[in-house]
Amino acid sequence: MSSPKAVLTCALTGVLTDPAQHHVPVTPEEMAREARRARDAGASIVHVHLRNQEPGLGRLPSWDPGVADAVCGAIRAEVPGLLINLTTGVIGPDLSGPVACLERVKPELAALNAGSLNYLKLRSNNDWAWPPMLFDNPVEKVEAFAEVMRRLSIVPECECFDTGILRSVALYARRGMVPNPPHVSLVMGVESGMPAKAEWLPLLKQEMLPGTHFQVIGIGREEVWKLHRACAEQGGDLRTGLEDTFYLPDGTKATSNGQLIEALARVARDAGREVATPAEARAILGVRAA
Repeated sequence: MSSPKAVLTCALTGVLTDPAQHHVPVTPEEMAREARRARDAGASIVHVHLRNQEPGLGRLPSWDPGVADAVCGAIRAEVPGLLINLTTGVIGPDLSGPVACLERVKPELAALNAGSLNYLKLRSNNDWAWPPMLFDNPVEKVEAFAEVMRRLSIVPECECFDTGILRSVALYARRGMVPNPPHVSLVMGVESGMPAKAEWLPLLKQEMLPGTHFQVIGIGREEVWKLHRACAEQGGDLRTGLEDTFYLPDGTKATSNGQLIEALARVARDAGREVATPAEARAILGVRAA
């Protein structure tokens, strides 16, 4: 029996990476160009963060539905059929910005941050890399986003930063808050969350409901590639991109999302998995028809 095809997602840009320091796309034209490179290398899905379009402010996020429309419209025009997964991550109880963006562009999928995390990182001198921040996602916030996604026929991708959040997703699914089986992303490598350790995967899989679709979001450098290989071998889908890492398996720095997806496709094939097309990804993930 052949192994199931692997769905590849490219996280194009991230939320706060400064384009003056790292070559990440910001404008609709840049996002569309990188989406094409990712698709040509094997990606079926692009995960989209929105950036401020004012000159010099591209390091900052935006929740302007006009920006969402311009970015997603440019991607759809450049790469028809590619699936869009839109971010919804926001601090605090005001969901109006992300909801307006979801309503404007109606992506096929959207990130559903499934629980709260103290988002922490230390510098080499043990100073905080940024002020300690609570990424707050209480149940009422998760439920509100899930209801919007259900209303708009958007598939929720439940992002899990630690084991308790992963176990919570099973509770959400059993209550009917999210589809059962759910779609889960294991975010591994954030310093205050789950580590990017391949040996964790079998244990994490034990906490998933039967039939759960899962992928790894590996945050880090060369170490994430061992994690991707383990995920591919254990039947998971795969994600990389300039949001998650700047580094290729040999430790050199990537200059485009296409390079990272090319490397990820090789990981899938080395594990005996073929790469799904966008049309196949729609069927695998239960996404609405184009």
